[in-house]
Amino acid sequence: MSISEGEVRELVSRVLAQCEGLSVPGAQGPGDGSFPVEASARHVHLTKEAVEALFGPGAKLTKKRDLSQPGEFLSDQRVRLVTPKGEIANVAVLGPERPTVQVELSLTDARQLGVKAPVNLSGDLTGAGDVTLIGDRGVLAAAGSVIAARAHIHMTPGDASRLGVSDGEVVRVAIAGGRPVTFDRVVVRVKGSFALAMHIDFDEANACGLGANATGKIVR
Repeated sequence: MSISEGEVRELVSRVLAQCEGLSVPGAQGPGDGSFPVEASARHVHLTKEAVEALFGPGAKLTKKRDLSQPGEFLSDQRVRLVTPKGEIANVAVLGPERPTVQVELSLTDARQLGVKAPVNLSGDLTGAGDVTLIGDRGVLAAAGSVIAARAHIHMTPGDASRLGVSDGEVVRVAIAGGRPVTFDRVVVRVKGSFALAMHIDFDEANACGLGANATGKIVR
């Protein structure tokens, strides 16, 4: 059985992504209502001001590789998360810059740091915990920045129409595999620039034994 150059590149990309501990891009579902499910590891979103505070005046995030959502990328920069109870080194910084600093952890990560991390949608910092970020050139006190991202599905309006859902709708998603799991309270996020994919954190991924090319289906 021969393997095309494109298939080899995709396989290598997936292996590298898993080694980085970041989301693994998936292909579109086969038309049976399924969609890719990606595991997203701990990471940080920074403002322009935060980038300069951590990496020096005039510093900008430099792209290492693209992520599955259009326009988003893994940067070359890394930070260390520190609290009075612990620390986690070598944490990925994602680009581009955002209006607010946001630190996305699993609940296991949060316990390791001894920090409060409410389960919120990305962008909702209500009740978010505090952490100190340390970069190559500086330190930043990121109060009210730590959350555990709530499971969600990115999709275009066309995807939403095909799947019979709407923006903000809360659904149940079944993920098959060696350890089948159904996730409740998954939020649908619809935007023209999105690529169809469900995002879960590493705690959730471990719970369902998530593997490469994993897919999910909305359960009615």
